[in-house]
Amino acid sequence: MQYAYRDRKNRKRDFRRLWITRINAEVRNLGYTYSKFIAGLNNKGIELDRKMLSELAIQDKATFEKVVKTAID
Repeated sequence: MQYAYRDRKNRKRDFRRLWITRINAEVRNLGYTYSKFIAGLNNKGIELDRKMLSELAIQDKATFEKVVKTAID
């Protein structure tokens, strides 16, 4: 019980770290870097959060690849 408050905060951080790791792995498989991909998303105005990008990277690789190509190009 004493760690519940702290661990609720840590869980958010841990999931964000997991999502970023997954996205980074898939983006690198396509030959790009995570930072350039995220910068491209921001520049193009694509508003997908890291959770959704992570799910796309795992479950729908074709769509994720299109998002990456759109963001980078």
